[in-house]
Amino acid sequence: AFLAGLIRYAAVLFTLLGTWFILPSQPLGDMAHVPLWSQHHGLQLHSSLTGKQLPQHKCGNRKSCPQNHFAFKIISGAANVVGPSICFDGMVLMSSVKNNIGRGLNIALVNGTNGQLLKVDTFDMYSGDINKLDTFLQEIKHGTIVLTASYDDPATKMNDKIRAHFTELGSSHVSKLGFRDNWVFLGAKGLKNKSPFEEYIKNNKTTNKYDGWPELLEMEGCAPRKTD
Repeated sequence: AFLAGLIRYAAVLFTLLGTWFILPSQPLGDMAHVPLWSQHHGLQLHSSLTGKQLPQHKCGNRKSCPQNHFAFKIISGAANVVGPSICFDGMVLMSSVKNNIGRGLNIALVNGTNGQLLKVDTFDMYSGDINKLDTFLQEIKHGTIVLTASYDDPATKMNDKIRAHFTELGSSHVSKLGFRDNWVFLGAKGLKNKSPFEEYIKNNKTTNKYDGWPELLEMEGCAPRKTD
């Protein structure tokens, strides 16, 4: 019995030693086949070992912006539960955490030359005073960048005058914005053409992600600085 046990012990030891020598000789293979979390964790580990910080793009965007451009990210609300957020040039201008968002349209005004925040405000488009938004849009000065995110319902109080203001700012979709649609938009006062920065999704009970609301919209990009 003692001899049999010794043989088993030797066999296990041999197997372990064989594994130890074999494993390091195996190629690492393509990192694409490693689960994403593992890759990310490995990058973090490498970063901590080398003491180098991985590049962080402004607003958490996937890539950095060229010179004379501002990074931005606009996220609409999700149903009537999760509020929207607006980030510009690395600064969060509006969000639930900042406690400055509300049902309807959430709008941030930024100086198009230096990127400085001018004003933020929210407009209840379901039961609010539409004249408040009309005055706000009329007072926007030339060269101002306008960032807009919808939350819950952006359009019940919408009228032709308000739609015309947003069209002047470069919007292509505001003319058809309806009850509980989702909308994110970046335009500017004095824009000569339609803005390329706009996304819109219709409230449709057959395609809605949430009961009564479409999925949220997330848009990121690089807005050119006003230089003339």
